[in-house]
Amino acid sequence: MKALRWHAARDLRLSDLQLPQPGPGEVLVQVAYCGICGSDLHEYADGPHSIPQQVPHPLSGCRAPLTLGHEFCGQVLAVGAGVDRVRVGSRVAVEPEYRCGDCQYCRAGQYNLCQSMGFIGLMGDGGFAEQVLVPAYMLHPLPDSVSFKQAAVLEPAAVAFHALNQSSLLAGDSCVVFGLGPIGLLLILLARLRGVERIFAVDISAERRRLARDFGAQEVLDGHAADLSQRLHELSGGGVDTAFEAAGSQQTLSLALHSLRKGGEVVLVGLMGKVSVDAFHLVNHELRLLGSVGYRNAYPPLIELLASGRLDLTRAVTRCVTLDQAVEHGFEALLRDKSQIKVLVNPNPSLAKA
Repeated sequence: MKALRWHAARDLRLSDLQLPQPGPGEVLVQVAYCGICGSDLHEYADGPHSIPQQVPHPLSGCRAPLTLGHEFCGQVLAVGAGVDRVRVGSRVAVEPEYRCGDCQYCRAGQYNLCQSMGFIGLMGDGGFAEQVLVPAYMLHPLPDSVSFKQAAVLEPAAVAFHALNQSSLLAGDSCVVFGLGPIGLLLILLARLRGVERIFAVDISAERRRLARDFGAQEVLDGHAADLSQRLHELSGGGVDTAFEAAGSQQTLSLALHSLRKGGEVVLVGLMGKVSVDAFHLVNHELRLLGSVGYRNAYPPLIELLASGRLDLTRAVTRCVTLDQAVEHGFEALLRDKSQIKVLVNPNPSLAKA
């Protein structure tokens, strides 16, 4: 089989690998689509960031070189011993978080906080391949009414869905989203679906601001504006209830905190390193600052929304490419073209229409 393997920054190689066979509790999936995530882009551009180098991941047993890709779906080709939740031929979405099942967080149902948490396609061989071995617990059967193209966007939608669940945002409240990549745009889409109408969106890219309107933002603002916090206070009537930081920068975090009403909250979705916080402002305004990582219990309700027709995730898909086109027309295109949102890689064209 063919797989796109990460060896180093700017070094993705389309390789021929032996077809894997599923062991106990494993499933072999033929990949229909795999989306290129911002995490994949970071690993490609200047990694490694999350990819294990010297020590294999404790649950996958993998280290570099490995196959990227964690936003994927497909069809079951074979199942290992003890697998009874899916059968050969089943159409499935993959929830790509590793979990041990034994630590205190897994036992409490907070499997996204597993002590050995990681993602297939970053800490183990993933979906930029014709076939991939997947732990059976990651699989969700797809109704016939949910296309593979919809299912390929479930993973970033789950990130946005979990961030909304972490927040206290309710219908009738106001929110602002800083950073209008795929996660930011899906936050807008899903917040609107929950009945939130006063949604403000901020980005430095004119293309992304235009897309935010299409996804349901009431007002879009240029991230370069000098009076941004003041403008948000004016538009929201005294400050927003919730700010989602999906850009991952010191500047947007500071702007998010200063865009809030008293008693408001910032939900951190974007990844960033060390930052400084105006603790006096935070305490004096009784603000809440919380993080959101991955997702839990998000796939079933999202699949139900897709099956009912209430949610359309294909609007986030701007391009589909084959596996041998993935680097030039996928990774490189996303790095240079801000009008691209979600690029899907299709390793098996025969499944593209399923």
